Amino acid sequence: MSKLRKLNRTALYMRLSRDDEKAGESMSIENQRAILRKFVSENDGAITDEYIDDGWSGTDFDRPGVKRLLDDAKGGKIDTIVVKDLSRFGRNYIQVGQYIDYIFPAYGIRFIALSDNVDTADRTSAGMDMMPIMNVFNEWHAANTSKKIRAVLEANWRQGRCTNWAYPYGYKAGTDENRTAVIDEPAAKVVRRIYDMRLQGNSACAIARALTDEGIPTPAAYYTRLDGKKANRRSSPWWSPKTVADILKDTTYTGTLTQHRTTRFSYKNHKVLNVPESERIVRENAHEAIIDRQTWDKVQAINNSVSRGRHDKANMVHPLSGLLICPDCGKKLKGKSGGRDRIYMYCCRTYVDLGKRYCTSHSITEKQIESIVLQDIRSMLGRVEIDEERAKEHFFKERAKCGERNRLSDEKRLHSFNDRLAELDKLIQSAFEEKVLGNLPESMCKSLFEKYQVEKESAQRQINMLEEQIAAVNEMDAEVEEYIAQLKRYANCEELTREMCLQLIEFITIGERPSDDTPREIHIYYKFISYQTLAEYRGQTTK
Repeated sequence: MSKLRKLNRTALYMRLSRDDEKAGESMSIENQRAILRKFVSENDGAITDEYIDDGWSGTDFDRPGVKRLLDDAKGGKIDTIVVKDLSRFGRNYIQVGQYIDYIFPAYGIRFIALSDNVDTADRTSAGMDMMPIMNVFNEWHAANTSKKIRAVLEANWRQGRCTNWAYPYGYKAGTDENRTAVIDEPAAKVVRRIYDMRLQGNSACAIARALTDEGIPTPAAYYTRLDGKKANRRSSPWWSPKTVADILKDTTYTGTLTQHRTTRFSYKNHKVLNVPESERIVRENAHEAIIDRQTWDKVQAINNSVSRGRHDKANMVHPLSGLLICPDCGKKLKGKSGGRDRIYMYCCRTYVDLGKRYCTSHSITEKQIESIVLQDIRSMLGRVEIDEERAKEHFFKERAKCGERNRLSDEKRLHSFNDRLAELDKLIQSAFEEKVLGNLPESMCKSLFEKYQVEKESAQRQINMLEEQIAAVNEMDAEVEEYIAQLKRYANCEELTREMCLQLIEFITIGERPSDDTPREIHIYYKFISYQTLAEYRGQTTK
């Protein structure tokens, strides 16, 4: 071998991906090492170092082994790189070509791929001529493998098999074929407490602070204790509001398995993208629920409420904090203690921040507004118990104003379309019978069949739409029943609580105090009724 072809300061590069492991021992790191060492030994070469990327895809060039290899090449520590074949170095034909044709020659590096007969010391060889084609084929193999993996994953998702590498806090992997989530009771107990605290009106920040103060391990710390392994990612030992907020909106806790939440841009670009909710694969009742649906719905209603609630200096959230709104400027009323007696009261935020040129104070003491709200709820309880049917009738009337269909009209139309669908089936059958008997020409039979089929498809679409609308109305029945049940549940309350306010009230507008004897306008907007006051059931306006 000439001096040019001697293997001085040789680097051995080896790579194995998760997919390559399925190919068996022939692709293993040990097998690659044996082949490369034998080649260097037979050519009287000297090995400087070995560079290994175990478990890395060939389409990803952000690999630690490749990075270290390039750094040593730039530093002049090596002058030859040997790999088993081109696919071990990479499966991105653009980047592989860039390294072999531009980067390595710039640093005087010789590149050898044994199985593909590629040696940059001999640019005229057949292996070098075939190199671009082999790089393209290697990338095609990566693309094809990626496509197959996605198809297998989707098939597993459709069959209800959990492919997530980790389970939400409160669950662990089951031992069955589908890896069905199983409740991890110590963690599930914390999850239930988080939901209970949210129902009581505590914010995510307050919940995180309470869990941290009590020394409850975070999800990351909890799992570390279970498997005894140190987490690769550095994590905080304290609960964060984001961790709590994520738990409070995860549908997994209701027994719902949601997969395909994220995807990669492509097999080459590994940027993670969120999948739209409409394209995710959802399976109801896939495992045992930690949180019942009723509790879940209440918590989501609180999360979506206009109220965010602020802590005062005593670290307390007042019952109506964040629920009071100025009807003139639309800003929320700010709570503060003032005056000689340090009375807690609410004032328009615009007035507090910018002064009376921009809005008036709309001030009201906490004691006054809480008394008005509590009295209004109590006054309605007896009325609702006596006249629930009228309350329900008003509920549906208000929903109809917001675009809901009349239930009776929809049911009548649904019945009519079902009758017509049955008639069309009879007409189609009759047309075929007449054709068979020779009483109807084939061309006319075909024409009638196409006409009936078009009408049948149209009728079926209308039936589907009406059934969805009727189902939505039935859901409204459940909503108003739940609302009345909530009112009855709070019938004996002696004072307003944060939980009560978040469950019943959407928001309250506080009008300015009039200079004359005109009643002050305070409108309480309750949930479920399209922001119409329950007081209007009695034909009154809350003052």
